[in-house]
Amino acid sequence: MGRPRGRGGGRVKPRVLFVSRERFRLPLDGAQKRKWDAVAGVVDHRVLAAAPAGAPTRDERFRLTAPAWPRPLDGALFYLLLPWRIARELRRFRPDAALVQGVHETVAFLAARRLARARTKVILDVQGDWHEATRLYGSPLRRLLNPVNDALAPVAVRRADAVRTVSTQTTGLVEALGVEPAATFPSYVDAEAFLERPLAPLPDRPRAVFVGVLERYKAFDTLVAAWRRAAPLVPGAVLHVVGDGAMRDRAERLRADLPAQTEWSTRLTAEEVAAAMDASWLVCLPSRSEGLPRVALEAACRGRAIVGGNRAGIPDVVQHDVNGLLVDPDRVDELADALVQILSDRAVAERLGLRARQTGEEWGVTPSAYADRVRALVDGVLHR
Repeated sequence: MGRPRGRGGGRVKPRVLFVSRERFRLPLDGAQKRKWDAVAGVVDHRVLAAAPAGAPTRDERFRLTAPAWPRPLDGALFYLLLPWRIARELRRFRPDAALVQGVHETVAFLAARRLARARTKVILDVQGDWHEATRLYGSPLRRLLNPVNDALAPVAVRRADAVRTVSTQTTGLVEALGVEPAATFPSYVDAEAFLERPLAPLPDRPRAVFVGVLERYKAFDTLVAAWRRAAPLVPGAVLHVVGDGAMRDRAERLRADLPAQTEWSTRLTAEEVAAAMDASWLVCLPSRSEGLPRVALEAACRGRAIVGGNRAGIPDVVQHDVNGLLVDPDRVDELADALVQILSDRAVAERLGLRARQTGEEWGVTPSAYADRVRALVDGVLHR
C-alpha cells in the first residue's frame, strides 16, 4: 500500500513523529481535536508524549505514558525511558521526520536515532528559554542540574537537522549558538474558540483571570502577593485562577483568606477558558519566562486587556499602555498597581481591550493554516 495523501488527494503525506513532555487527555476534544485533525490532513503522524493520571494512554495516533509513582520521580523516569520509547517508534512507525519539542527531548531523540540506526530528520521545536528549565520549574533541587541543562542545549541546537522557533526571544537564543531557524511561527491558538466567537462586552463586575500552571516561572507567587495588596483597593473585583501545579497551596490559602474575591478552577477546556476571559476585564500573565505567550494571544482574540511580565516573548504580543500593561514579574507593587489601574477604570479596560482584539486578529490562525505551516516546515527539511 502507498503512503496516504493530503487534503484533496494531493501530495503524498510524509510520516512525522511528534515528541514532547506535554500531557494529552484522550480522547481529544475541543481545540486539541481541531488542531490534530488538521495536522492529520497534511501529515501521517504519531505522537509520543504523556497522559494525566487515570487517563487513557493510547489510541490510533497517540502513544502516551502515565505519571510514574512516586510522583517526584515522574519527570526523571520520563526522560530516562524516552530514548527507548523513541527508538521503538522509529523502528515501528519509520517516520520521515520528527518534530521534537525541547532540547532535552531532542538529545533523547539523537540517542534513540543512533540506537535504532534510523535516518529520520529531527526538527527541534524551541518554545521557550531552555536555561529556565532547571531554574524556574518544579523543585529547587532541579537547580543542581543547571550545568547539565546548559551543556545539553548547544548539542541539541547544533545537531538537529533544523530548528523551529516561536518568537523573537527563542530565535535569539538559537542564533546565539550560530544556527539560523528553518522557520519561525507562533504556537497554535485556536481561532475557532477564541476569535470566531462574537466579541463579548465587559461584564458589570470587574474580574481578572490567570490561566496557567501554578509554578514559579509563571510568577504565580508574585500574583498571589499582588492580589493580597490589590484586592482591598478594588473591593468589588474578583481574581479567577485557572490551573494547577507546585504552588497549589498558595492558591488554596488565597481562596481561604479572600473567599469573596478569589475563585479557583484547576482545569478548563479551551471553550471554558474563552468564557472565563469573556467574564473578565483583564487577563493576567506575569510570567518570568515565556517563549511566546499563547494565553496572551488567546486573551487578545477575546478583546481583553493583558497584564504581562516584561520578559522573554511577552513583549512580542503585549505593548505597554496599548493593548495591556507590562510589569516586572518580580515586583509585587508593580503588578498590584497594574491590576488596580485596570480593574478600577472600565474605560481603561475597554480601550486596552479594543487594541488587544486587533492584536488577536493579526496573530490568530485557523487549524488548517497551522497545519500547513507544519507541513511546509517538514517539506523544507526533507527536501534539503
